[in-house]
Amino acid sequence: MEKKYIALTFDDGPSPDATPALLEVLKKHDVKASFFLVGNSFNEETEKYAVAEYEYGCELCNHSQTHSGMSSLSKEQIINEIDYTDNKTEKITGQKTAFFRPPYIDYNKLMFDEIDKTFICGVGAEDWEDSVSAEERFKRIVAQSENGTIILLHDMQGNFKTVEAVDMIIPELKNTGFEFVTVSELFKKCNVTPQKDIIYSNVFDTKKYYEMN
Repeated sequence: MEKKYIALTFDDGPSPDATPALLEVLKKHDVKASFFLVGNSFNEETEKYAVAEYEYGCELCNHSQTHSGMSSLSKEQIINEIDYTDNKTEKITGQKTAFFRPPYIDYNKLMFDEIDKTFICGVGAEDWEDSVSAEERFKRIVAQSENGTIILLHDMQGNFKTVEAVDMIIPELKNTGFEFVTVSELFKKCNVTPQKDIIYSNVFDTKKYYEMN
């Protein structure tokens, strides 16, 4: 069976309940993931889960400080949003994050100019909507999964349907030849060097953001 690579990513954490539950599922299946963290989600209770993610071998990434639509922000505000979360994660990892996912996938030229990180989108399942069942989340993700795909899900507080869905997604995709890796590993495994001005849902994407509209 041809080897295919895929990355699980999770936004909006760390949370006090979904994050530790999700970590248990990842450990159950011996899978590492990438977590796009919101700076304001860090507190005395949740920071330990970001530490646990890193200690398990997962990758910590940047999802801004306040989860605001950033295309309306000034240069200084954009930099502050990024630096705040980098400061939180750098205390854990010893280095700045390499990947950034814009909140609401809202971005503009100023953000690409000022944020020295690879921009990540991904394929999702509207898993922030409680009306979308775990089974439906599972089906949507599996249907969109290809070699090089970045999966976009959320470990926000109370999002246990995604925890349940991930417990189904991993074995299903493993059975069809996928190997789960972090985002940085996905680029390496696929022999792709991340490029400026691309927002990636698959590491093989080549279209610049200004060519997408």
